[in-house]
Amino acid sequence: MYREPASADPADVARKQAAAPALRLPPKPEMVLDENGRVTAYKMQGMGVVPKAKNRIGELLFNSFVTFIPSHTIRQGFLRLCGAKIGRNSSILRGTTVLDPAFLTIGDGVAIGFRCMLDARAGIYIGNNVTIASDVQIIGGGHDINHPDFLPVPIPTVVGDYVWIASRAMVLPSLIGRGAVVAAQALVTKDIDELNIVGGVPAKVIGKRDPDALQYTNDRRPLFY
Repeated sequence: MYREPASADPADVARKQAAAPALRLPPKPEMVLDENGRVTAYKMQGMGVVPKAKNRIGELLFNSFVTFIPSHTIRQGFLRLCGAKIGRNSSILRGTTVLDPAFLTIGDGVAIGFRCMLDARAGIYIGNNVTIASDVQIIGGGHDINHPDFLPVPIPTVVGDYVWIASRAMVLPSLIGRGAVVAAQALVTKDIDELNIVGGVPAKVIGKRDPDALQYTNDRRPLFY
């Protein structure tokens, strides 16, 4: 018998879209069922052949080769060709992995460190003047562990302006408010309010940021990095 797979909470998605109107969500999943209601074919995004091929081939080429080229212009230019939206004066350092660049949106003055993972399969939005240190993983979506076919559950992730995510933190689908700070090696499993400083596994509030500190602009792009 067919079992309806889990899906993103519409209220959660609406809240994230309100916080980040430029967030781009993938098309809804498509699936084929057999006579017993089991899934025999599944597409996480119901995309046409041409955009799907562009997205997948671009992802493969970027993660295999382009991400290691010591040129901001080449790396970010390639991601833009694959559909990513990247603002001015932003930098993505070498070795970063991007999944589904077609649903990745990055604002102005964003600094992303070495070897990060941006899993945009369910949509990722990163605001302006965000600092993401090396080895950070930002994930969109998960899996329905109680479904007999272990189907994906696409849930977008939004990172607000002036957020700092320190080294080796992991961000699961959530909304990180403006000016929040995620400590090194923290695990974010739920939304973080504006200006909150969180740390630990799972991440909990450990402090508050001064709102007057949010006046800087990230515009440094280190040469050849």
